[in-house]
Amino acid sequence: MGNNLHGQAIFHDSLTADRINKNKTNSTILATWAGLNIIQGSISATNATGADRYFFKSNVYWNLVNMGIAVYGLVGVRKELNRTIGFNENLIAQQKTEKLLLLNTGLDLAYVSTGFYLRERGASINNESLTGIGNSLLLQGAFLFIFDLVQYGNHRKNGKILEQKLGNWQLATTSNGIGIAYQFK
Repeated sequence: MGNNLHGQAIFHDSLTADRINKNKTNSTILATWAGLNIIQGSISATNATGADRYFFKSNVYWNLVNMGIAVYGLVGVRKELNRTIGFNENLIAQQKTEKLLLLNTGLDLAYVSTGFYLRERGASINNESLTGIGNSLLLQGAFLFIFDLVQYGNHRKNGKILEQKLGNWQLATTSNGIGIAYQFK
């Protein structure tokens, strides 16, 4: 722990490094999933017919978005690697990550639900496009649901530790005004 120019305590703790490392690993996994789906879907779509053709094409489109998200995540990790951040900033980043993952998990369930609907609707009106797109949404949504839920669980462990550390901070009055104190236990 050190001080910056403004007297704010700076933390070089393993939780910050772990959060950044998890984000890097998760972005890499998503990029790999996306890349494999783009390659496989592009090849298979040219040889498939009917609902399968729409399934593979939809997988390609879906994973172009996933690849963009993964690249954005890796760029963000690169920016964070050389920064030294304070406890409060680390706590906020941790909470933001957890909230985003919970939001994503909810969206993933919506993708799966929409996939079921489109697949069933396509089957009932004999629409291969809806069936194929629905199957793609089921696959991609299910993967993302598991992926985001596992990420949330991993990040939540660090969030709990940070919240415990937060319990050691106290706001107190001093002769010069208000100060923040940390109680070592």
